[in-house]
Amino acid sequence: MKCPKCDSDFDRIIFEDIEVDRCKLCKGLWFDMLEKEDLVKLEGSESIDVGSVARGERYDHLRDISCPRCHQKMISMVDKDQLHISYESCPRCHGAYLDAGEFRDLKEHTVVERFSEILRTLRTNL
Repeated sequence: MKCPKCDSDFDRIIFEDIEVDRCKLCKGLWFDMLEKEDLVKLEGSESIDVGSVARGERYDHLRDISCPRCHQKMISMVDKDQLHISYESCPRCHGAYLDAGEFRDLKEHTVVERFSEILRTLRTNL
């Protein structure tokens, strides 16, 4: 597989029996269906995201990309809990691509983000 952002090869990275692909050059991460959701729940999994935020930002503007797995045009998504995190997702195989630094950011919930989440929950339950 080739990185959809920089066309470099991926390395396979394993964290607690979950295998993801990390680009050798730009350090972006490819998650097959539900791997991102499973890894977010695991303590220490942010260690797979070794790329700098600055490196990820260099590729963040590239949005018109194809899925490295099935070559379908990917769509831009925003994390439901952290609206500043955008990533690309494949509508066919449901994989997700995050630029370097975005997975670490996804794992870190600030006080403001946690407060917003509590407010959303309260509004939903009223």
